[in-house]
Amino acid sequence: MGDIEILGIPIPDAGPVFLTALTIHVAAGLTCVTCGAVAALTRKGGRPHRRFGRAYFWSLLVVFVTLTVMSAIRWRENVHLFAIGILAFTAALAGYLNRRRRPRFHAGGMGLSFVAMVTGFYVDNGPHLPLWNRLPEVAYWVLPGLVGLPLIARAMRRSPARAEGDQQEATQGA
Repeated sequence: MGDIEILGIPIPDAGPVFLTALTIHVAAGLTCVTCGAVAALTRKGGRPHRRFGRAYFWSLLVVFVTLTVMSAIRWRENVHLFAIGILAFTAALAGYLNRRRRPRFHAGGMGLSFVAMVTGFYVDNGPHLPLWNRLPEVAYWVLPGLVGLPLIARAMRRSPARAEGDQQEATQGA
């Protein structure tokens, strides 16, 4: 099994199912990064935030499904990426399910999923990217978190602990 080079990045020639999954994975990943960034930068609760946030979540699901297919085909080479994918999707699912009731949990889950997804990208592609290819391998694992985690903490501090209706219910039920 050799490699195919696309845009200077070696791609494993692991058969048509792998290459099809990879093509879908890249398209969904680009959609995911774009929509996630827009959702993070727009007013929370507004229509653009909700639309781009939904697109982020569903495109991340596609990224995870295609990652699962590619990992099944090349387990030994992709097991670490599969672990990152599980973290990314689980965090996004937790954030998505808490979007209305627990804004801090939502911000933390969605933010963590974005950082995990970007980490997976750099771990897999960093050695082939200009400038990144000059960094030690540990940087691919650490830099996304060093940048993203303080931003997530800031977003969580700026979010209410619970949605307004839940705060009233908690006060009345006590």
